[in-house]
Amino acid sequence: MDKGRKFFTILLIIVIIATLALVGYIAYNYISNYINTKEAAKIVEEFESEVQNIITIEIGEENTNSQEENNQSPSNIVEPKPQNKVTKKYKGYNMIGTIKIPKTKVSYPIVDSTSPSAMDTAIVMLYGAGLNKEGNTVIVGHNYRNGGFFGNNKKLQNGDIICITDELGTTIEYEIYNKYIAEDSDFSYATRQTNGKREISLSTCTSDSTKRLVIWAKEK
Repeated sequence: MDKGRKFFTILLIIVIIATLALVGYIAYNYISNYINTKEAAKIVEEFESEVQNIITIEIGEENTNSQEENNQSPSNIVEPKPQNKVTKKYKGYNMIGTIKIPKTKVSYPIVDSTSPSAMDTAIVMLYGAGLNKEGNTVIVGHNYRNGGFFGNNKKLQNGDIICITDELGTTIEYEIYNKYIAEDSDFSYATRQTNGKREISLSTCTSDSTKRLVIWAKEK
């Protein structure tokens, strides 16, 4: 009886420790994701604020020059496209823009590196013409089980909106029109033609990490 009680006592202790460890691991992941998400959203706001400041300054300078040279009234002045880029880093990586997905409350920086460490840190541009350029641009992010990065892309449907802001301050809304599962070796979604239209492809792994969840969206 004593041996039996000791065995069950030890087993109970092991189960309790394992349960606490599991709960702690899950809690750590969700708290970590919450902190990272808040930090990323703050950087996104700062990036977009700096973009707007550059645009405001450039428009003011251009309008002043136009008035001096052509004696135009402000109402006749055409707003110029900004020439300066925002230069901002996120955890050591250069930001080239931001991505927001209202439905899944995504708000993350997009960085210019495709290294494994960069992909662990932010959303990256993997391939294509470039953010908000004509053609197809591939944007990739991990599928974290805690919902981080592209972890909730499976919830997106045709008609949902993805907003991309680039270094020059251009923000374009893209509307999802295709969503499917592709083999991990299938890269045809990246090299597809868009007939000169602006499009993006979001790519992330499936929950079992064996395939790719791919989303196509076109300029709205």
